[in-house]
Amino acid sequence: MKKYILPALAVLAAVAAPMSASAHRGWLMPSHTVLSGDSFWVSFDAGASNGVFIADHAPLRLTPQSLQITAPDGSAGAAANLMQGAYRTTFDVEINKPGTWKIANASAGMNASWMLNGEQGRWRGPEAEMAANIPAGATDIVSAFSANRLETFVTLGNPTETVFTPTGVGIEMIPITHPNDLVAGEAGTFQFLRDGAPYANADVIVARGGLQYRDNPEEQTVTTDAEGKVSISWPEAGMYWVNTSWRDPSAPAGGGRNGPPANSAQYTAVLQVLP
Repeated sequence: MKKYILPALAVLAAVAAPMSASAHRGWLMPSHTVLSGDSFWVSFDAGASNGVFIADHAPLRLTPQSLQITAPDGSAGAAANLMQGAYRTTFDVEINKPGTWKIANASAGMNASWMLNGEQGRWRGPEAEMAANIPAGATDIVSAFSANRLETFVTLGNPTETVFTPTGVGIEMIPITHPNDLVAGEAGTFQFLRDGAPYANADVIVARGGLQYRDNPEEQTVTTDAEGKVSISWPEAGMYWVNTSWRDPSAPAGGGRNGPPANSAQYTAVLQVLP
C-alpha cells in the first residue's frame, strides 16, 4: 500500500477515517450457509450496529460496484430484490451451482482531502483517478489508501476452495478449516494475509450473535502466529462475527480520525457454526 502526501503542500487538514474504527460493527449475514439440492434462494441482511447482527444503527450501503458475488466456477452471481431499509439492507441470491460461493462487500482505493477557497473537499476512488479529481488550486492535500472487505460463504452440496484464492490487496482470510464446516466444540483454523503476506501478530475479534438474549457477550480476541494463522474455538452454535484490522503504525499521532489519514485495512467474516 502507498501513502501520498503531495509535495510542497503543508499537511493541515484532516479527513474522516478511511475505515470504520468506531464501535459500530458491519456485518453481512446469510439466512443459510449449507444447502443441498440443485438450487436454493438465500437471503442476506447487511448493516452496521452496536451489537453484531442487531439492526439498530445503519444499513450497509451496498452498490453494484462494491457487492461481489462469486460462484464456485469463478463466474459472477447476481443480487435480486436489493432493498435498503432504515437499519439494514436486504437482498437475495440464487445459489444454483454446486460448491462454495463467496458473497462480499469489498472496496479499496484512495481517500483524499484538500482545502480550496476556505472550504474542505474530499474524494474517494481508484488510485489512478485521484490526480484528476483534485481541483486545480487545492492546497493542504492529504491522501491515504484503505482496503475493506466484509464477506460470508454459502455452500451447495460439497464444499470447494476456488473462491478463496487471495487477491493480494488488503486483509484476506484463507481457511484451513472450511468456513462451511464449522461445528460447536471443534476449533477452526484460518490464515490471515495482508497484501498477500502472512499477517502476523494480529488481533482477531470473535463475537457470537444473539447478544440480546444473554448477559455474557461471549467475545474473545485471539492473535495470529508468525504465519498469520489462528485457531478459533466455538463454544456454542450460532452466527459469529470475525474481525481484524490494520492501521499504518508509521502514521503520525492522531492519524485517521483526528489527523492526517493513515493507510489502513479491515477484514470481517460472518460464519455459521452448527451444533
